[in-house]
Parts: sequence; C-alpha cells; structure tokens
Amino acid sequence: MRIEGLNHVQLAMPAGEEDAARRFYADVIGIPEVAKPAHLAKRGGCWFERGALKVHLGVEQDFRPAKKAHPAFTVTDLPALVARIEAAGFRVVEDEPLEGYSRCYVADPFGNRIELMEPA
Repeated sequence: MRIEGLNHVQLAMPAGEEDAARRFYADVIGIPEVAKPAHLAKRGGCWFERGALKVHLGVEQDFRPAKKAHPAFTVTDLPALVARIEAAGFRVVEDEPLEGYSRCYVADPFGNRIELMEPA
C-alpha cells in the first residue's frame, strides 16, 4: 500500500467571496472553474480545475489565510503571468531561485500564499 499522488489542493476562503475567487483563480491565473457537486455546492466556495491541476476553495467560518503553507504551481512564461497578475492589482513578491526554477509568490484575494515556479 502506498500513496500514489495528489488529487487536489484545498484552500480556505471567507463566506460570500466566490466572485473574488473566480476573478483571481479563473480570470487572472487561468484555472477554469468547474461546477461543484450539488451536495457540496450548498456549502459555498469554488472549484478550479484543468486536467490534473485541481484547486478547491472551501468556506471557513473562522477564516484565517495560509500565509506560510501554500501550493506551488508550475507555470510557463512566468514573466507574462507576473505582468498579468500585477495588472490585475495583485502584488508579486520575488524570491531567490531554487535550483532549476525561477519563482515568486502572490497572495490570493484572501491572503493565501501561492507560489509560482517556472523550470529554468
């Protein structure tokens, strides 16, 4: 028996902020929204998926952003994505490269930390 892979990442968000989630995850960073199953949709939140990339946002009543823990997304054309993020009004924080990667961080509209990495 062994763990085979990662199915999805779930991040928390405050109640009633689904439009802000859609703007950031779908419109700015380009992960399309998919419908949540009906029995889960009543809880609020949004799901964003493209192929194996799955980011689920769930409503947390006592919401606090994840400022250290974070998902790291592999991207192509990091400079173009950074320009798009900044044009949408989000602050990008540059970081030292890791071996084989350029990388930076952005906070989603709720303050959750997101790492963006492009292979060198």
